[in-house]
Amino acid sequence: MFTGIVEELGEVTAVETLDDACRFRLRGPLVTRGARHGDSIAVNGVCLTVVEHEGDEFTADVMAETLDRSSLGALTVGSRVNLERPTAVGDRLGGHIVQGHVDGTGEILERTPSEHWEIVRISLPADLSRYVVEKGSITVDGISLTVVDAGRDHFTVSLIPTTLALTTLGLKKPGDPVNLEVDVIAKYVERMLGGRVAGEEASR
Repeated sequence: MFTGIVEELGEVTAVETLDDACRFRLRGPLVTRGARHGDSIAVNGVCLTVVEHEGDEFTADVMAETLDRSSLGALTVGSRVNLERPTAVGDRLGGHIVQGHVDGTGEILERTPSEHWEIVRISLPADLSRYVVEKGSITVDGISLTVVDAGRDHFTVSLIPTTLALTTLGLKKPGDPVNLEVDVIAKYVERMLGGRVAGEEASR
């Protein structure tokens, strides 16, 4: 489990394309500190498994399903990525519950700078819009953010200077893809209420 508080802005150093997967080598001096084979590291919000670790770099395999459902397939050598290690038991939950399981991708639509923050509008797939609410939580490229405005096909977030400086959202341009993970609690509530509603209708 992650919290969406990005620890480090890393970099892709190698990409190996396989038949139905990709192997990425990524640099991240902080997240690789003490890393071992089999550990999890979130890369742009996608939970990946450390295959090899040497110095301040690690490799991770990404299967076709993940490439299809996320923006990782667009990464190239030199791409900057958000990195986060799993939350340790007893640590503060600074963001919200993030699984590292991407639900879909959006696209940066517009950036509106202000003196002390920046408003970013992001497209929202139709099947995810019901989970996104004003002042709710959403994960964008692994970053825990608060929704400012929620529309049927888009949402906006307000980014403070720290987020702009320390994550990939400071580098993204209109047209760039981003990984989206909605609040898992909303999905569980929908599932439970869906079964309840179905039962009520059947008893009528």
